[in-house]
Amino acid sequence: MGSSSSYTEDDFSTSAFDPSTFSVQELVKLAAPDFSIPQPFVRINQQSPSLSVTTPLPPTIDMSRLLLEDDHHNLELHKLHATCQDWGIFQLVNHGVSSSLLEKLKHEVEEFYRLPLEEKLKYKVREGELEGYGRRTRGDGKYDWVDTFNIITNPLHRRRPHLFPQLPPSLRSTMECYLSELQKLATKLIGFMGKALKIKEKEMMELFDDGLQAVRMAYYPPCPQPESVMGLFPHSDMTLLTILHQLNGVDGLEVKKNGLWFPFNVNPDAFVVNVGDIFQIFSNGVYHSIEHKVTCNKERERITVTFNLSPNFEAEVGPSLSVINAENPPLFRRVGMEEYFKQFFTLKIYGKKYLDYMRIQPSENGD
Repeated sequence: MGSSSSYTEDDFSTSAFDPSTFSVQELVKLAAPDFSIPQPFVRINQQSPSLSVTTPLPPTIDMSRLLLEDDHHNLELHKLHATCQDWGIFQLVNHGVSSSLLEKLKHEVEEFYRLPLEEKLKYKVREGELEGYGRRTRGDGKYDWVDTFNIITNPLHRRRPHLFPQLPPSLRSTMECYLSELQKLATKLIGFMGKALKIKEKEMMELFDDGLQAVRMAYYPPCPQPESVMGLFPHSDMTLLTILHQLNGVDGLEVKKNGLWFPFNVNPDAFVVNVGDIFQIFSNGVYHSIEHKVTCNKERERITVTFNLSPNFEAEVGPSLSVINAENPPLFRRVGMEEYFKQFFTLKIYGKKYLDYMRIQPSENGD
C-alpha cells in the first residue's frame, strides 16, 4: 500500500497489490472523488443486466404462524414448502430475535468498521487460510467490492484463537447473543422444512447437530462506478441454510429466476433465508438453492451479517434416505462433509456449477 493518507496507482500493480492488507473502505475514504477503479476489481462486460420492471418476489414466511398448532400452521408450512421448491429464498418475519439485540448488533458492527485499518488488520486472512478480515480471489482472478470478516464460530474447538476470542469485547458479547438466537431460530426452521419434506426428525437433527456455523460481516463501500464492479459475485450458497441480516437498510441483493436477474428488496424487519446447495442435495432436488449476487450503491454503504449453517464435519453430504427409493433414485453423489468443503474451495467454481459437479451423471448410474 502507498502512504497512510492515500492510495497510488502503484498500489494496484500486479507485483504490489496485496489483498490481505488492502481495504476497499479505505480506498473510497482516501482516494480522490474521480478516482479510477483499480483493475483487480473491474468486471466490465461481466454484469448480467438486471430487470428494471417489477418482478414478483417470493412469499414472506411468518415464523409466528409456523409456531402455532392449528390450521394457520398448516397453511404457513405449505407456503414454506412451496417457496423452498420454487424459489429457494424468502424473507422471514416475526422471527423472534429482539429489535434491541439487532440495534446493538448494528451499532457494534458499524463500530468495528470504523476502527483504524491497522486495528482491523490484526484479524487479516493469513496465508493458506479462509477465515479473517480481507478477501480472496475468485475463479476469474478478480475481487469483490467488499471488505469481509469471515469466522467459524461452531464447533467451539474450531474457533481460531486470534479471531473470535480477540474481537472487541462489546462486539464479541453481542455477537455471542446474536449467534445463540440464530442457532435456535435455524433449528426450528430446519425442523419445519424437514417436516414439510417428510424427513424423519432424527435424521434431520443428526445432520446439523453441533454442525459447522460461521458468521460473515460484510461492508460494501459506495462505488463511483457501480456498473464496473460486483459487491459479491454470482453464486449459490454451499451451505445447508443461510440467514442474512441487512443492518442498515441499503439494498443490493439480486437473485436469478428463470435466467433473469432482478433486485430483491429487503423488508427492514425481516431476515433473508437462503436454501443452500447442501439442502438441495439433502432434499434430492425437491428444494432449490438460488443463484444470487450483490450490486453496489453509488452513494451509500451497505452492511450485512450472514449466519451460515452446515452439517458437522463427521456427517455425509448426500440425499436423505427418507426421500430416495426405487421411484426416486439419488440425483447427487454422497461425500464426507470435509471433502465437500475441500473440493469447493479447490475448484473455485462460479455460479451453481459446484452443485452440477455433485450431480450423479448418467454414466455413474450405469445407464
